[in-house]
Amino acid sequence: MRDILEEAIKGHNTDYVEVRVEETRSTHVAYRGRELEEIGEASDLGGCVRAIYRGGQGFVSFNSLSDLRERAAEAARYARVVGGEKTVLAPVPVVNEVVPAVVKKDPRLVPLRSKKEILDRYLDTIWRTPGVSSATISYADSYKRKVFASSEGSYVEQSRLDVTVRLSVLARDGGDVQQAALSLGSNGDFGLVENLDRDVEELARKAVALLKAPRIQGREYTVILDPVLAGVFIHEAFGHLSEADHVYEQPALREIMTLGKTFGTPLLNVVDGGAIPGLRGSYEYDDEGVAATRTYLLREGVLVGRLHSRETAGKMGERPTGNGRAIGYRFPPIVRMTNTIIEPGKLSLEELLAGVKEGVYVKNWHGGMTSLEMFTFSSGEAYMLRNGRVGELIRPVVLSGNLFSTLKNIDAVGNDLDVNQGGGCGKGGQFPLPVSNGSPHIRIQKCLVSGA
Repeated sequence: MRDILEEAIKGHNTDYVEVRVEETRSTHVAYRGRELEEIGEASDLGGCVRAIYRGGQGFVSFNSLSDLRERAAEAARYARVVGGEKTVLAPVPVVNEVVPAVVKKDPRLVPLRSKKEILDRYLDTIWRTPGVSSATISYADSYKRKVFASSEGSYVEQSRLDVTVRLSVLARDGGDVQQAALSLGSNGDFGLVENLDRDVEELARKAVALLKAPRIQGREYTVILDPVLAGVFIHEAFGHLSEADHVYEQPALREIMTLGKTFGTPLLNVVDGGAIPGLRGSYEYDDEGVAATRTYLLREGVLVGRLHSRETAGKMGERPTGNGRAIGYRFPPIVRMTNTIIEPGKLSLEELLAGVKEGVYVKNWHGGMTSLEMFTFSSGEAYMLRNGRVGELIRPVVLSGNLFSTLKNIDAVGNDLDVNQGGGCGKGGQFPLPVSNGSPHIRIQKCLVSGA
């Protein structure tokens, strides 16, 4: 394979050429309502060539290695058509590496029939709960082997296993519909899926219980976010602002995201890194052959770093961080997050609660949106806080506000770091890219909460 790839990218009169080849094998099972909607196995083989000439890029994907040199020549022609400036790629070491997949319990060794039997059991559990009106379950696993070669001499073979399971339960009372959801993922461990019976039972009961939960009056509250919602918050609201292609391309954002600027309290430390081991966003090398790093974005509330591809690092005169990622061979790499985490502080959850006379405890999430520094997130569940204790269940709430004001209103960070690995990130038409979000419990003062 190496000889074929290196020969194909030689001598194309460009500044740089790279090739990726990917082989994927996957299984999937999906239910809607009471019915099995989809089940199957799939395999895929393909690749892509990216050529860069005078700042212009040409990109070609393919499904056969038989005419690989012609595909590389085609990408080079496209690059020469659009190139007219200067190619700037941050220098990185030449690497030659073979990276095996992380394997705990290998999903490839579990028959598809057995996977279906486990999910059938969960479906039965959901529908035994009175008040449930609908449900969806989706399971997927994949094994992907990626081979990368560049005209600079780097060559990397890298394999990974990915496992995800997502469950959603709807309960209905006339026109009133409530939802509870669970999303889990793993880097190479089918064991994650096998013993969720109690979690699934609790999920169904929770959806039904929400039908009787009251709504709260919308206003500013002290809120405590659980690790799932806090992790999603920092990913969506701050992580995307730290992706250097956004910063480079938007003058208004460059002015906002100035290194050395204070964004939060000294309690707040935020890191992103594919080099954090064992998570769904982890890897040894990104899709540009750059070693993964652990990059601080905020250190004691101060902006100290951002996430880069080779191109953005070169253009901005900063260090490449190994965040050039593509969802698959049909796409070029762009700047993407990996594992984005608020680092733990020193306080227990009980100590965070003790400081709240009246507030809201918010857990999990259903969705959200951001626009520069403004955000809106909907919770999965919520509880009143009264005199330092978690009180009654209330309807899910919506949190909204200005990111930078909210970061400065974080007045306590817990010591109970947890990482959610069930999500997938979308950007530039590439979804769902495996990522992880993590945080301990955090406490925010003066957060706008809507009960609708």
